[in-house]
Amino acid sequence: MTDWIGDVFTSDTGWSHLETLVDVRDRMAGSPGEREAAEATRDALAAACGDATLDEFEIQGWTRGDGAVETPDGDEDCIALPRSPNGDVAGEFVDLGYGLPSDFEDADLDGKVVMVASDVPGWYDRYLHRREKYYHAVEAGAAAFVYKNHVEGQLPPTGSVGTEDQPLGEIPALGVSKEVGARLGRKYDGDTVGVSVSAEVGDATSQNVHATLGPDTDEELLVTSHVDAHDIAEGAMDNGAGTAMVVELAHALADREADLDTKVRFVCFGAEEVGLVGSAYDAANRDREQVRAVLNLDGVVAGRTLEFYTHHFDALGDAARTVAQRFDHPISVTPEMGPHSDHWEYVKFGVPGYHVTSQTDGDGRGWGHTHADTLDKLEVRTFREQAILLTALAVELASDGFAVAHASEADVAAALEAEDLAEGMQITGDWPY
Repeated sequence: MTDWIGDVFTSDTGWSHLETLVDVRDRMAGSPGEREAAEATRDALAAACGDATLDEFEIQGWTRGDGAVETPDGDEDCIALPRSPNGDVAGEFVDLGYGLPSDFEDADLDGKVVMVASDVPGWYDRYLHRREKYYHAVEAGAAAFVYKNHVEGQLPPTGSVGTEDQPLGEIPALGVSKEVGARLGRKYDGDTVGVSVSAEVGDATSQNVHATLGPDTDEELLVTSHVDAHDIAEGAMDNGAGTAMVVELAHALADREADLDTKVRFVCFGAEEVGLVGSAYDAANRDREQVRAVLNLDGVVAGRTLEFYTHHFDALGDAARTVAQRFDHPISVTPEMGPHSDHWEYVKFGVPGYHVTSQTDGDGRGWGHTHADTLDKLEVRTFREQAILLTALAVELASDGFAVAHASEADVAAALEAEDLAEGMQITGDWPY
């Protein structure tokens, strides 16, 4: 039967929910807007599954105040990075280029304001996360951290600092555009500049959204996303589209519930953007041995071709390719490790998991994590095409004919070390082994 394909391609359920999410505007973790979006997602999942619930948990709250980079000629445009501590410091400005680990080793940064770019050179063998560069600066004794977008015309970038054990960062942190960063580096390298951040910090509450479909099996397939977004934009790509896709899949799978041999649990997490807090809470309170696999949607719809990171679980890559071949639709499968979205809180313990995103032009997040992460960047056609592929993949993963073995934590650790990811995770406090 293929009638379901037409139903999904003509459905406006998921896209309408995406519009609902972006119209909330501020979905920052722990905010009233995040709660509003979670409640709307709960209601949308309940309409498909018959019931849905919220599971609350406590988090470190952070509400944006003012931020400034103060030069001898005046203030420059910037935004504070979430969970930056409050502070007002001054020091010699140092443009450290890409901010590679070797750059920090070779520089005298004690008491200085250090700026690094958001990318790495083409010859470098791995991506360096913002938090890795930040904690290299902390370790080197820097007084403040400035994060420069590497793409022209794409505004100052945001993104959190802090660790699980110490949710607030240790030094003030700001983001600037490529253009502002170029001016800072050209005019003020070696001069004294000031950095100030003010924010309201305190206790806050976030929540995960849960719903289930299919038979009452002990084993579950998790289909996941995150509801929260950075407060500076609509969060359409990151990750309104992922949560809207979970809602679309729930409605599509409700019509195909008889085809599910394994329970499917939909979980839309809170507080992803401030350290994967919602997924860490869920993973710590779930029998991970009963999780068949995690299908985590974060970055879908931003480009037309889906990209699947499979973390060396070959059966996951095979399943994605099987579905893509069935529809004669191109996809990209990357077998390597990717420890930067909600799947990771399961994968790091050996649970098979995908990070499903999409291919876009250029390096980095593009419009993501900037003021321009807005609905107009996405296409309904892409959403509907991907919904068909992901519905079919979820049915494949939930079938009796599919099997994937869990990995040992030692195997996961070895893969991270082989891909040169261990050092960065250790400096950011994310190494659990």
